[in-house]
Amino acid sequence: MLYSDRVGEVDAILKQSRKPDVEVTDEYAVIHRMWRVSEPATIESVQRAMADKKLIIADGHHRYETALNYRNEMRGRARHTADAPYERLMMTFVNMESSGLVVLPTHRVVFGLPNFDFAGISSKLSKYFEVEKVGAGLSVVARMELLRSAGQDRTALLAVTSDAGYLLRAHASQSSEFLAGQSEKQRALDVVQLHKLVLEEALGMSEEDILDQKHLRYLREAQEAVEEVHRGANVAFLMNPVRMDQVKDIAFGGEVLPQKSTDFFPKLLSGLTIYSLEEAAQTAASGGR
Repeated sequence: MLYSDRVGEVDAILKQSRKPDVEVTDEYAVIHRMWRVSEPATIESVQRAMADKKLIIADGHHRYETALNYRNEMRGRARHTADAPYERLMMTFVNMESSGLVVLPTHRVVFGLPNFDFAGISSKLSKYFEVEKVGAGLSVVARMELLRSAGQDRTALLAVTSDAGYLLRAHASQSSEFLAGQSEKQRALDVVQLHKLVLEEALGMSEEDILDQKHLRYLREAQEAVEEVHRGANVAFLMNPVRMDQVKDIAFGGEVLPQKSTDFFPKLLSGLTIYSLEEAAQTAASGGR
């Protein structure tokens, strides 16, 4: 869960000087440190500071929905109590203003489209983007830097084919039936313009194709996406990350970000702490008796 705390009040309350109770390094060389906080005064101070915070589910949407469904199911049983374990859900809270929180892009790879010719669809793309061919010999690092610079003030995408690269920079004004029903905030997202204007309109993929990943693969690493093209995929679309202010504006505005539009890093490892539902499980096993 993300919350906004510009002055770092909660972090200041929880700041520790002693050694952590748990310390472990994961496969990405991220060090995870945990401290047990049990002092009532500290807990109450955090509760007061968090009382009026609005929260955004950054990761774990399906786990949250599953927990709600399980809670609702258990509430229908005879021995339901207000303090039952299923009435609570363990969460990790992260200050979205923290300098250590990074939003990574999720790149797209399109594969399996017959008679694919990116140069041939440039005319369709030119309605919405400035299309600039870039050198095929650029390294992935150089390509990502070019993309970052181009996306400072507008949507920018970098399409990589087996023999070339194409920088797509959005026109100031875009009008397409494929954007119908999208709010202005949603239209400003790079991922929405990619899915609606490029994948659906220009490449002819349906919403169902995209949802089912019929010709689409999502990858975190740009290098891996480019290698997929060299192994026979049609094209890789390298992306800039969604900005945190966009995440905040869309979520607090009551809207939902499109799938695979954010990848928050680092993530706390699962399994370091466990919330016991033993009582609830025993109640369920006994049929509520």
